[in-house]
Amino acid sequence: MSTTIKVNGRDWPVNADPDTPLLYVLMNELELKGPRFGCGLAQCGSCSVLADGVEIRSCQTPVSDVGARAITTLEGLPALYARQKGLATAPDMHPLSAAFVEEQAMHCGYCYNGQTIKAAELLAKVPHPSEAQIRAHMDGHICRCGTYPRIMKSIQSAAVKMSREG
Repeated sequence: MSTTIKVNGRDWPVNADPDTPLLYVLMNELELKGPRFGCGLAQCGSCSVLADGVEIRSCQTPVSDVGARAITTLEGLPALYARQKGLATAPDMHPLSAAFVEEQAMHCGYCYNGQTIKAAELLAKVPHPSEAQIRAHMDGHICRCGTYPRIMKSIQSAAVKMSREG
């Protein structure tokens, strides 16, 4: 199958079998490092990306299902944030990424992609989420190292910073 998919604001030609998981196209053809292969069953969240602002699990999404949807990976979050906030230029890091670093929420880093993608989805819809809203929204994203309290603090910290920026 020869098609074009929109990833991080850019059109990419793709030559893949229609049933090829989007994750494989992102990793192998586009050489992106954000989405990761975790469980392969859409249960851990490591492969998460945004499709028109909604999280999907790319390990179980065939590339043929992408269609005209705009895909955003971890690499594209700063530009997406700039568009959402009406900023002239994208920051080097999305506020969530900066908060993950500040709060030392990443140990092995394997869940970082999925946690950040899912949290970005939440904060785009709910700028000031409660702890209960964060817990409910993040359910299904597994952290092998168990840094959930730091992940929670990172999301809360990023929400405060993002609300100050507009």
